[in-house]
Formats: sequence, C-alpha cells, structure tokens
Amino acid sequence: MTHFLTRLPVRLALLSAIALGVVGCSIAPPAQFYQLQQSAVDTESRNNNATVLLGPLKIADYLQRESMLQRQLDESLTLSDSARWAGSLQDDIGQLLLRQISTQLGSSRISLYPDRVGMQAQAQVVLSISRLDSGVEQPAVLEAQWRLLDAKGELRNSRVVRFEEAHDGTVADQVRAQSDVLAQLSQQLVRALHEQLLTSVKKDTGKTSQRARPQKPEGQQGETISIPVVEPVREQDVYRF
Repeated sequence: MTHFLTRLPVRLALLSAIALGVVGCSIAPPAQFYQLQQSAVDTESRNNNATVLLGPLKIADYLQRESMLQRQLDESLTLSDSARWAGSLQDDIGQLLLRQISTQLGSSRISLYPDRVGMQAQAQVVLSISRLDSGVEQPAVLEAQWRLLDAKGELRNSRVVRFEEAHDGTVADQVRAQSDVLAQLSQQLVRALHEQLLTSVKKDTGKTSQRARPQKPEGQQGETISIPVVEPVREQDVYRF
C-alpha cells in the first residue's frame, strides 16, 4: 500500500503533462496555405509562334521550405507559425512566370525547363532568384539575375534586378505583393524577348532574301565582253612613173 501511494504522485504528474500537451495542441492556430497569384496583364494576340524555353530556374536555399518566412526590421528571418506554401515554391514561381510570359508574348509555345520535348527554342531565359520575401513591416522584395540566350545558346542579354512592392501587412497581401514583383520581372523578360525575337526574324529574312536572289547562268558569271580595237587603215603609197 505504501509503495502504491509513493508512485501515485508520479502518475498524477504524467497525466497532468499529457493533459497540458493535449490542451496546447488544441489551441495551436490551424495552418493556412497560400499560392502565388496571377496578376492581370495585357494580352497579346495568339498568332505569335515564338518558341521560348524558360529555365533552368534556381531559387535561394532559404526559400526551399514549406513554412512562409517573415523578414523582421533587423533583416532577420523567422518562420511563420501558421502560413504555409501550398506545394513547392520553386514550381509555383516557374508556373506563374510561364503563364505571364505566354500571355504577354501572345504565344503558347512556352516550355518550362527541363520539359522541352519536341521543341527547338528560339530563345532561352536562365533565371536565378536570390531573394523573395516580405514581412509585416517589410515590403515584398525580389532580387534576381536573368540571362537571355539565342537559339545557338549564345548570351544575348543579361541583367541583375531588384523589384519592391508595398502591402498592408497581412499574409494574404504579402503573397499578393510577392506575386506582383514576379509580374514586374516577367514584363522585363518579355521586353527583352521581343527585342531578341525581332532581331532573329530580321536575320532570317535577310538570309531568305539572299537565297531568293536570281543567279546568273553558269558560264556568264564574272565574264566581260572583249571588244576588238579597230585601227584605222593606212593608205598605201602610190608610185608614179
């Protein structure tokens, strides 16, 4: 009996701890899941046959997590207690940029690396994102570098960029602001693609014109007509006897 009474307080302590744990779990805020939002952009006509490969796309290591990060005033980063990304943030960024570029460029022939089966790209965008975050008192900031390659894989353009967008502090509006800075990036990429594709069309048109130019018949190319020089006839001397 004494032994049982000695162990009773220990059992009560364990039961109390379990009960507190259950209560703690029950009051934890439920997780909320977010996706980047497609921004409204001007739509080009769908008769553009431009073929573009988007990627490889690389994002910073600190962004490759499920929980949403919050940047503090001292520039430190903390994990949100309840806000989560609904799936891979890298895939979400790729799909958002693909839709934005396709809509603004007016072409459905846009592929996301490495999915390029059956296509020969006229241009390729290689993208590296080093920062994409926000906080309750910090704006949404995107820092990235992009490179534009032509059909031969040669570098045609490159830029290091930074975009910033304000919000009202709520998580939902932070996601909206992060989507907006990505939309600003897509607009810049579309302008660069327009320039590159226009240059490619001009080069192709020039080559076609040269091939279509009529050729001289063989044997006449480079020949000059030789006209003999006619010398005046000298009168013969007449001898009289």
